[in-house]
Amino acid sequence: MGSVQGNTFPLLVVLSGPSGVGKDAVVVRMRKVGTPFHFVVTATTRSRRAIERDGVDYIFHNRDTFLNMVAKNEMLEWAEVYGNYYGVPKSQVIRALNEGKDVFVKTDVQGAATIREIAPDAVSIFLRPSEMSDLAQRLGQRHSESTDALARRLDTAHREMAEAPKFDHIVTNKQGELNETVSDIQEILARERLREPPRCVRL
Repeated sequence: MGSVQGNTFPLLVVLSGPSGVGKDAVVVRMRKVGTPFHFVVTATTRSRRAIERDGVDYIFHNRDTFLNMVAKNEMLEWAEVYGNYYGVPKSQVIRALNEGKDVFVKTDVQGAATIREIAPDAVSIFLRPSEMSDLAQRLGQRHSESTDALARRLDTAHREMAEAPKFDHIVTNKQGELNETVSDIQEILARERLREPPRCVRL
């Protein structure tokens, strides 16, 4: 259990949504504006993109290393997505909560469901596009996938959108309005800190 921080317990915040909705951009902006959270770095087996930094944007592992961590129960949640593994290292979350720090986790919809089962007092936020066409445009701009792979991602995104009502909060990430999106999330977290009774995450 996290230690008490003033009159509240530290928050475990889970940001999720379909691929391409802008979760990474939200985390980067929240870091830049100095949001006082421990931002968990996701582990993955996918190839590193040119602009990504190992240990900062993602922790890049080979498949054997990743599956060995799974076997040792070192992942809070993990999944195979489009042929690659993604997971949230459990040690990062537990250490930060025990130090009284709010924790921010970015994961896919499947991972968010797993965390909600393990930690029902986590704050879950679903990030949605204003239009599905925005999502298609963002994914297409990556130029990292074939037409078939892009079509599969969009098909999955439509199914993931149906999961939004299961989240505590839904935030729309409009094209070109990232600052507004981050502001909406910060307002949600400010209200959550005033919640009575307070959320108390146990892992």
